[in-house]
Parts: sequence; C-alpha cells; structure tokens
Amino acid sequence: MKILQICSKMPFPPKDGGSIAMNILTEGLIKCGNEVKVLAVNTPKHFIKEENIDREYRKRTDFKSVFINTSIKPFSAFVNLFSSQSYNVVRFYSNDLETKLIKILKSQEFDVVQLETLWVALYVDVIRKHSKAKIVLRSQNVEYAIWERLAEAASNPLKKMYLKLLAKRLKNYELSMLNKYDGIATITDIDGNAFKKLGCTVPVINIPFGIDISKYKEDKLSAEFPSVFHIGAMDWMPNSDGIKWFLENVWKQIPALHPDVKLYLAGRNMPEWLSQLKMQNVVVVGEVEDSHLFINSKSIMIVPLSSGGGMRVKIIEGMALGKAIISTSIGAEGIEYENGKDILIANTAGEFVEALNKCLGDKTYTERVAHNARILAENKYDNLAICKKLTEFYHQLILNSTPVRVPNPDRGNDTTS
Repeated sequence: MKILQICSKMPFPPKDGGSIAMNILTEGLIKCGNEVKVLAVNTPKHFIKEENIDREYRKRTDFKSVFINTSIKPFSAFVNLFSSQSYNVVRFYSNDLETKLIKILKSQEFDVVQLETLWVALYVDVIRKHSKAKIVLRSQNVEYAIWERLAEAASNPLKKMYLKLLAKRLKNYELSMLNKYDGIATITDIDGNAFKKLGCTVPVINIPFGIDISKYKEDKLSAEFPSVFHIGAMDWMPNSDGIKWFLENVWKQIPALHPDVKLYLAGRNMPEWLSQLKMQNVVVVGEVEDSHLFINSKSIMIVPLSSGGGMRVKIIEGMALGKAIISTSIGAEGIEYENGKDILIANTAGEFVEALNKCLGDKTYTERVAHNARILAENKYDNLAICKKLTEFYHQLILNSTPVRVPNPDRGNDTTS
C-alpha cells in the first residue's frame, strides 16, 4: 500500500512521546512492506530544521514539512472567545500546508491517508476533494477529555472557566469529526470504546504504542540504586502539573524516610519555576541527549499524572529498559499491566509514599517488578506485530471499495515513490 502520513508535529528525530509514537508507526509500516510518505507540521514548539533531519530518513519517507506558527497569541485567543471554533484546532490551519497537500495528492495516488492526531483533521475535506484514499485518524488521545481533566484540576477560577470553554469547543469539534473518517486507530481500547459510545459508526481498531525491543538494551550495572526519576516533556501541562503535585504532596515526605535518595527530573522545556527549584534531594536535569542512557542510569520511574489520556510512551520505554514504575491509574491507562507485578499503581499521596518506601527499601522487590515490566513490553508491545495488524486493517478498509495494492515483503525498506 501507499500511505500518506500527515503529522501534527515533526516526527523525526523522535525525542518526545508524540514524535516517538508517530515515528515508530512509520518504521513499522515500512517494515511491513508499505510505502510511507511523511508530511509534517513544523511548529515553533517543536521546531526542527528540515536539512538537519537524517538524510536516510528523508529519502525513505520522501519527507516534506510546512511551518505553521501554532503559538498561542493573546489577541487571537481573545477574539476566538467570540466565535464557536476550537482555538486548539484552528491554530493548525495553514494555506501553505493546504497548498502543499493538494500538490502531493495530485502528483501521487495513495491508498490511505493517515492523520496523526485530531489537530490535522482540518484537512479532511481537502483530502476528499483531491484523493480517493481512505482517511484514517490515528488518535493518541480522546483530546477533549484531557482538557476536561485539566479544567477539573485547575484551582484558579478564571483558568478553570477558560479551560472548560476550550474543552467544550474541542469536544464539539472532535465529536463532529468522528464519522468523517473511514476508520479510527486508537492507542487504547478505552479511547475506542469512548468514541463508540459517543456515536462513532466507522471501523475502530486498537493500535497501541509499540517498540522495537532490540533497540532497548538494559544496563543494570549503571543504575543508581536507590534513585527516583521522571522524564517527560515539561511544556505538556499534564506533566508539569503532575510533577508540581508530586513535589508538594509526596516528595516532601521522602527525605525523612530515605535521607540519601535523590529525585531526578529530566525533560524538554523545563518551566522557570522548576528550573529554579531549590528542594531537598531534587536534581533538575532538564533535557537529556540520550533518554535511554538517562533511564538506564536510574532505578525507579514515577508517572504522577492526574490528567492526560491515551498511552504513555515513556512508561512502555521504561518497561522495555527494565525499570520499576510507579504511576497513577490515569498515567497507566491503556497498558495491560498487573498492579504489583509489572507496575505499581498509586493514586494518592499516601499510596505514592507507600510504593516508594517499598521499592526504595527492598532492592530485590524492585528488581523483580522491573524484570516483569521488561517481559510485559516484550510480549505485548512488539511494534512489528502491531503494524502488521494496522496494515491488515487498512487492507480491509480498501477491499470494501477498490482493489488493494498488496505489499511485497521482499521490498524491505525501499519506499521510493
């Protein structure tokens, strides 16, 4: 098959959860014998110069990008208050991207156009007009649910009111689009079932985040034990809010129980309040060059999310690298875990303290949980198997209307269009 993958952010280099999730599908679909062309939105928040992207990747995916200034502009946000449009979505519209997309669709025929996240669903009508391809939304989250949770957690009344408005408009848009696709590939069964309950009638498939397990090498000898860490993009509100809650409600209790244990905080775009944090036994690392190296150097991962949705990429990566993980139920959504066996679930400050105390005080127990986590990653989240399932889903969509281009496994990674 020929697939056009339209990404709402630069998928390469794969540095954060969103870009990793997009890129791993690209690679997996190619390994399954499909041709994949990537068209990406280049935003100020995740800006990458196209010429700095790996040449082999660009050749393999016939990569193209278009810059869109998606920055939040106070005046535009204010004017948007008097319209019914979702400000979250309209920031991703661009005449330049529409022009580039039309040019691509006129020059090549595709079997499937894969929309990476709701933010590029704005272009569905353009795709319909210029292509006979099946349109599939790759949904990493039920987006409006994230904003509803953020609004619920907000303590400032004005912020709560504004977030509720954003969530309401985003929900209206997200639901209005559900049956405009030919199919939806959700990252969790929870999201898929939610869409169906909300009136989705098009085919839905669960395609979780996968990994190439061969690229995840455990290094137990380098791990500092005991130690605690978090890694994640800190310009994503659920991450920053979760860490703020954890520091204020959980970590303050730990030094008294374990005086020498340190908490390491890593991730892109640390907010100023965190960069300047002066707190006992907390090390703010910031962005790391090699996330695998950083994760391997520590022992216990925390994921204290109270909002967000979909599947947390970093949890699967942490499991693949053999780490004991303590997460909220929301953080671990979509993962086929067994609490106490391959992950520890903690939803309150008391439960977090209890789980940390157990792991920090018993290395054998921590290593057992970490070992089970690695096994879970190997058995459930192999990317090639996941992408074979997605490829078959695409075959079925196409067979309903037109002959399918059957992929030739002998082609390997050759995806020249």
